[in-house]
Amino acid sequence: MKKTNVVNTFNPSIDGKGIMMGRKAFTEDFAPKDALIIKVMRSPHAFAKITHIDVSEAKKLPGVEIVLTHKDFKRNAYTRAGQGYPEPSPHDKFVLDEYVRHVGDEVCAVAAVDEATALKALDAIKVDFEVYDPVLDFEGAKDHKVRVHPEDDIHEMFPIGFDPKRNLAAAYHMEIGDVGKTLDDSDVVVEESFHTTPQAHAMMEPHAVHAEIDYNDRLLMFSSTQTPFHVRRILSQTLEVPIHKIRVIKPRVGGGFGGKQALHGEMLCAAVTLRTGKASKMVYTRKEVFESTYSRHRMRLDFKIGATKDGKITALDVYGLSDTGAYGEHALTVYMVTGSKVLPLYNKVDAVRFHGDIVYTNRMPAGAFRGYGAVQGNFALESIIDMLAEKLGMDPVELREKNMIKEGETSKIFEVMGEGTEGTAMDMESCKLEYCLKRGLELTDWRGKHPKKVEDSKVRSVGMAIAMQGSGIPFIDMGAATIKLNDDGFYNLTIGATEIGQGSDTVLAQIAAEALGCELKHVVVYSSDTDLTPFDTGAYASSTTYVSGNAVYKAASKLRDMMIREAARMLKCDVESIDFDGRTFTDSSGSSVTLSKLSNTLTYNDEQQQLTATHSYVGHKSPPPFMAGFVEVMVDRETGEFDILDYTSVVDVGTTINPKLAQGQIEGGIVQGIGMATYEEYHMSKKGKNITGDFLNYKIPSQKEINRLRTEFADSYEDSGPYGAKSAGEIGIDPPPAALANAIYNATGVRITTLPITPEKILMGIKQKEKDRQ
Repeated sequence: MKKTNVVNTFNPSIDGKGIMMGRKAFTEDFAPKDALIIKVMRSPHAFAKITHIDVSEAKKLPGVEIVLTHKDFKRNAYTRAGQGYPEPSPHDKFVLDEYVRHVGDEVCAVAAVDEATALKALDAIKVDFEVYDPVLDFEGAKDHKVRVHPEDDIHEMFPIGFDPKRNLAAAYHMEIGDVGKTLDDSDVVVEESFHTTPQAHAMMEPHAVHAEIDYNDRLLMFSSTQTPFHVRRILSQTLEVPIHKIRVIKPRVGGGFGGKQALHGEMLCAAVTLRTGKASKMVYTRKEVFESTYSRHRMRLDFKIGATKDGKITALDVYGLSDTGAYGEHALTVYMVTGSKVLPLYNKVDAVRFHGDIVYTNRMPAGAFRGYGAVQGNFALESIIDMLAEKLGMDPVELREKNMIKEGETSKIFEVMGEGTEGTAMDMESCKLEYCLKRGLELTDWRGKHPKKVEDSKVRSVGMAIAMQGSGIPFIDMGAATIKLNDDGFYNLTIGATEIGQGSDTVLAQIAAEALGCELKHVVVYSSDTDLTPFDTGAYASSTTYVSGNAVYKAASKLRDMMIREAARMLKCDVESIDFDGRTFTDSSGSSVTLSKLSNTLTYNDEQQQLTATHSYVGHKSPPPFMAGFVEVMVDRETGEFDILDYTSVVDVGTTINPKLAQGQIEGGIVQGIGMATYEEYHMSKKGKNITGDFLNYKIPSQKEINRLRTEFADSYEDSGPYGAKSAGEIGIDPPPAALANAIYNATGVRITTLPITPEKILMGIKQKEKDRQ
């Protein structure tokens, strides 16, 4: 097949111009002007029971259409997590409940003709609470005398370690080899505890949803979701509406980062519209996004690492404690990824143990977030690798080179934790980590700068970390694609894959165009409509390019074969003699027919038929992207303040279908990782109220803080991916916390083990070291 060079070339996002021109694209744009406005009363208490609620005065107000309390809903426990079914998250949430389990939890809801009326109605509602002592310290939550979930009608879908009587949302344990004995036999052992904090998604568009009843008397939902098919299923099961009566459309989404991989507002919006018959709309305020959706999981990771004198790592022992907050969405799976996408980096160990507990607290729930546990695990692992190198007297790069996974190798962890073909471990058929490391050393002049250079009171230093991620969830995630030939020879590509600003519609169209031999402009994409597009699990787990992309490639290839057969029939020749260059079919004798003529003939004249092809894809492996990240900092030893001078990354994502979009994904992840490492932190009052609920008080990196980003892609090809591609969506966020912690240590001798890394912590560490020397 003639190559069109559509793949591995930069093409502008196919939706970018329209969005920049302000055309109707986002959820709120599609809501009717007369849609009812939904507002929610939020709990002022971290843990309480509603003993009395009086909505009578609110109902009397002109313009109030409906008021909903927990008494208006059947108690169907569900999980908001948009995951594969049955979900590996406990069903521990109710649409509305008599218990409120965190500040910002739903108490009741009002739908009115406008926002002012809805807010006035909320003020008219009288609620009495029985207030309980909350569980706010996640390190003391397990077996605490206070149960966050005292109710008996919640459950797990299959065994995940769920034990609400002990405040356990989930638990996990795996062990390979004899870890205790291996550590005892090791020449050197390093032990440390690491703490990570919650992080806000900080997407531009807040959560938004609107609902209406269409002319077929079906519930039509527009939602800024990452998982429209999961939304449909969960709505059907929880509200007991037949699934064939629900249609979910995902318009353009202004960022998600995992924060929209769950239901936020959809239940209440659907309930209002089903009960009133009127269109309704719910758009979260920024304050609600900060305190009433979810964040990254807070974790404590206790690491032990053993090694021989010559630097062979022998054992890894990890116990983790993860704070899932008030509800257990993604509780188990995030924690498992803390191990499965991190520990295989060092695959030559003799023994590995990874276990932990995921506990309930009366904090805002935690959930999916870009990196999904791997960033927490990577911070701990890549920090302790540098600590081990120092104790061994080795260069930290040499220690990594000696022990890290390489192309053609595998890890037993893949088999044990479900990251490869059933019953076997996944081989690294594409792993350019060695190149990434070597090239990063060259780009940063590592040997000339490591560990530091002193410039008066300031110190210039470097640090680094390596990382891996995945490409979808094998044997679980499915993506499908349908492609249709239209008259005049252009195509419609329909995909369930969810465009959330990352460019997936563009990338998938490029894959289709490459397979069909056409220009990108001849592929018209429709995505994420549960009625009209084929199924896709959604935008999460770095799955779209690999899983959905494979479905697109196979569907387009199938359609191409169908068109060649029809051309052969029209030209009265064998299929094998046809050459198709994307626009013209030519047989061995030189006779030809254009795609335009073929498609018009099939549509209007001879042997009329609609050519369409559908393919589904489920991965049997999750080929990891790899990355080496290098950071250069300048630290002021007198104040603890530091500047990030340069961040260099060399990345193996297989073939970059669209290099510019891939670069945007990597560097967007890096900036979020820098934010987690240095700026972002939730602050909470003693009673559990978030006091950093806006961008005035919650700091995220801006262009002023990011001096220089350099990103290069390794020449890599993953045979199982579409045109050799792997994922690029999450890997960038993983290395920055550890790389920065290592750079700060190299500059000051202060090892930061609790994020974020702040000037105060650095200065206190410097002063403590000076005091210790006296």
